[in-house]
Amino acid sequence: MKNILIYYPFTLATNPKSGSAIRPIEMIKAFENYAQKNNVEVIVISGTSTERRQLWNKMISEKKQEQTLFCYSENQTIPLWLTDPGHIPKDWIIDHDVFKTLKRLHVPIGVFYRDVYWKFDELYKLKGIKKTVMKTIYKMEEKFYKKYVHTLFLPSDAMGKFVNIDTAKMALPPGGRFTDITTNDQNIQSPFKGIYVGGINSEDYGLPTLVEAYAILNKTQTNGELVIVCREEEYTQLSKEEKEKLNKAYIELKHVSGTELQALYEQVDFAFIPRKRSTYNDFAVPIKLVEYLTAGLPIVATNCSAQEDFIQSGPYGVITEDSADGLVEGMQAIQPDYLQFKKNIQQSFLQQHAWNTRAEQAAQALLGGKK
Repeated sequence: MKNILIYYPFTLATNPKSGSAIRPIEMIKAFENYAQKNNVEVIVISGTSTERRQLWNKMISEKKQEQTLFCYSENQTIPLWLTDPGHIPKDWIIDHDVFKTLKRLHVPIGVFYRDVYWKFDELYKLKGIKKTVMKTIYKMEEKFYKKYVHTLFLPSDAMGKFVNIDTAKMALPPGGRFTDITTNDQNIQSPFKGIYVGGINSEDYGLPTLVEAYAILNKTQTNGELVIVCREEEYTQLSKEEKEKLNKAYIELKHVSGTELQALYEQVDFAFIPRKRSTYNDFAVPIKLVEYLTAGLPIVATNCSAQEDFIQSGPYGVITEDSADGLVEGMQAIQPDYLQFKKNIQQSFLQQHAWNTRAEQAAQALLGGKK
């Protein structure tokens, strides 16, 4: 039986919460759906280097590599050789053996290349010799992929110019879970209620600007309310002054996830992605974007290029400058077209941007129509 090999050089999260942990699992589910429709098998090799070696040896012993249509892989934010506990691999050559064998058999390999933050000194905090060594290993990883990869998948097209891997490149941003989007025809509340889910410990995420925008919006009366969902440990690390800025009658702070978060999505009108604009953020597509849309929520987002393109493709919300005044304008601008944005999400989002669609797109790129 023909098969698709999913090769993850890391251990899958058992309770994924971050975008980097969610994506690999959602792509497995999406490829399983693709395989069922096309009568092929999905083989997953993941885990530590020792575990990957055992699974690969089993695949070789059963000669299944000879029936592999293509291989889909992903890297992490550290080089693929350093993902074992303690960042010291027990088996240095397992990844080389897998990719070399697949290339010899003319099996096209696609890799989702997650991040290039190490190329930005303001983001990559290592110093001295450690930084030099790690950057050398990252460059080795680029050369490794250049040698073996058929198609490099990226969060956005804009990231391509920062990736020094001479091969075919294609945007494969995060997708939405294929579920019933629970939008309704109810108009926006008065006062409206927005939600922000994510990190609160970095100005880069834009929460301080969003809080400032609400202060401007509600200077004379409460025109809008804000629900902030974050990790409790991040909140406890805030300074007294930072906590005081969040201590407003129109701000509600919660530490929820899973079904509790889904229930919260049903109580709000729209969601925020207020990231500060930068070269790095211009090509990033936060997974929260598709989670908001999967929940049926229109979005007010700053004009970081990749997320702007995604939202405008619907359109699924409004784009603003990354300033407090810009976010106020966005909150006001979303109201006249609110019901239309919800309608657009209902009608086109999952048809164009579901995880299942991402698997189909990856398969098409690697097979070129052949099965």
